[in-house]
Amino acid sequence: MRDGSPGAGGNASPPPAPAAPKPQLSLFDSTCIIVGIIIGSGIYETSSTVAGCMGGGGWTLAVWLGGGLLALCGALCYAELASAWPRAGGDYIYLTRAYGRGAGFLFGWTQLLIVRPADIALLAFVFARYALTLSDPFGGDPRPYAAGAVAVLTLLNLLGVRAGARTQNLLTVVKAAGLVALVAAGFLAPGPAEPPAPPDRPPWLTPQLALILVLFTYGGWSEMAYVAGEVRDPGRNILRALLLGTGAVAALYLLVNGAFLHALGHAGLASSKAVAVDTMAAVLPDAAGRLIAALVCVSALGAVNGLVMTGARITYALGTDHAVFRALGRWDPRQGTPVRALAVQGALALGIVLVAGDFVKTLLYTAPVYWLFALATGLSVFVLRVREPGTPRPVRTPGYPVTPVLFALACGFMIYSCVAYAIGTMPWSLAVLGGVLGIGGLAYGVTARRKRKG
Repeated sequence: MRDGSPGAGGNASPPPAPAAPKPQLSLFDSTCIIVGIIIGSGIYETSSTVAGCMGGGGWTLAVWLGGGLLALCGALCYAELASAWPRAGGDYIYLTRAYGRGAGFLFGWTQLLIVRPADIALLAFVFARYALTLSDPFGGDPRPYAAGAVAVLTLLNLLGVRAGARTQNLLTVVKAAGLVALVAAGFLAPGPAEPPAPPDRPPWLTPQLALILVLFTYGGWSEMAYVAGEVRDPGRNILRALLLGTGAVAALYLLVNGAFLHALGHAGLASSKAVAVDTMAAVLPDAAGRLIAALVCVSALGAVNGLVMTGARITYALGTDHAVFRALGRWDPRQGTPVRALAVQGALALGIVLVAGDFVKTLLYTAPVYWLFALATGLSVFVLRVREPGTPRPVRTPGYPVTPVLFALACGFMIYSCVAYAIGTMPWSLAVLGGVLGIGGLAYGVTARRKRKG
């Protein structure tokens, strides 16, 4: 019997444990991840349409407040789940525990191959579109700017979790300060001398559409759950970060829309083609366009960086559980990041940028599958209380069971609305999504069968 074997005097040393996430993120880091991902370009793109869907300024503010309350319901559900299971991967962990390995696999599969690279590429193109208005050395082609944003931010996150967090903190502080400046400009503006006549409202501008756009604009508060395994004192800081982040964004969105209404009036807001520029122009007419373009660039970059950081944790969690992705489930002990998962995610996003061009916006068809998994995660609060009642829950969802029911209803509304939109405009997208889920199911079946045989 060789030395070092279990029988050689009992002196054998166990193999070193593989590297794993370490709690390095502070409450401020976690809050900046939430705020930085939620505040992308949506607030600049959707405010005018939302106002057009509503009957007046009061109703416009009411729908933004309602969206914020629904987002808060979701945040409270995730606070219970993330504090009970503070591991990298977020929804992947909760879906696996609630519904089985197949559900977690399908979530990670769609995030890896479609949802996350598409979201990163989409926001990179938003950055590129506005960057071209500031400087255009590429003859109007947005792809160099978009590809550069994906590559640089992926490399920064490859350097380590602290580098990614510091980048996120800086971009979040700058974009929040820019929004505060926009709010100040709106309330300092004299307001419209003669309020314009209300524009004709097409039949498709409905309160239902307004709520869809508002909930899309609030999207991203759940991203902090993906880095829960790296949050210090998760029992306290996860809930605090979700409440602070979601609450701060809701307050900013209400203030921003209030400033728009003050500067332009409801009819002016509803008819504006560039609402932030029009609002800033009331105070700084010569510099408004460039200032807003710079602010949107920073906002989009902050969202891209947050998506890069959190998305790789989903792939890492997938790789730790499923052999087919085992190479991606390794944590680099020196950098403190899932290096391979970050590299593959960045490569897929770059591929979309270089191949799709501006057509990448059509990848918004991923919304139905996003809300489908969000619904399943919200319901997992009920399922896991039954299946794992003994698991310590430092945070229990306030208002249970009403809070998760409201969140589930909001998710169901979004699924119905997104599917109805897809059927009316691009039914092929539902076939693509169904195909991806079907292939994912087959891939899981093959790997599960091999594992049983092994």
